[in-house]
Order: sequence, then structure tokens, then C-alpha cells
Amino acid sequence: MLLGYVRVSTIEQNEARQIEALKARNVERIYIDKQSGKDTNRPQYKEMIEFMRDGDIIITESISRIARKTKDLLDFIDTITEKNVGFVSLKENIDTDT
Repeated sequence: MLLGYVRVSTIEQNEARQIEALKARNVERIYIDKQSGKDTNRPQYKEMIEFMRDGDIIITESISRIARKTKDLLDFIDTITEKNVGFVSLKENIDTDT
């Protein structure tokens, strides 16, 4: 299943551009957080991590939507790798399945 993750830093910011980018990739389920990326305790992020299954792919508009720190990104990659989940970042053109 294609899972999408969208994050904006504040409630006032608009996530529409990110959502459209994910819809263009036929993402089936989108998780949206409206809070700073400095905090890794984001409700929809956690729900996505708990939901993901073997063979799923997480797509995001940019790496910065997933993590603001390199350590947090590496922890994320470790977590999804353990569950055999792929990762795609559209802006950076990263696809761990290729």
C-alpha cells in the first residue's frame, strides 16, 4: 500500500501542495500532522508507523516533512527497514525500493 505523510509546522500553514503531490502518485492513505518537525512525537506520524506493513511504501514531498535532524531520519529509516517498508521523497528524488 502507498502511504503518504504530510507535515506543516503550524495550523495556519496550508498542506494542499503536499497532498496534491501525493495524490498524483496515487497514494492510498495520507497522514497529516500540523506541528513542528523538531518534535518526533507527532500523532499521525506515530499512527503511520504503527499501521505500516511489510511491502508498504511511505511517500513524502520532502525529507524535511519526516525529520528535521539527521539522527531522526536515520531512526525512521531503521524503523521502516525492519518492517520491510520502502521510502520515497519526491523533492530529493530518493526511492529506497530502486
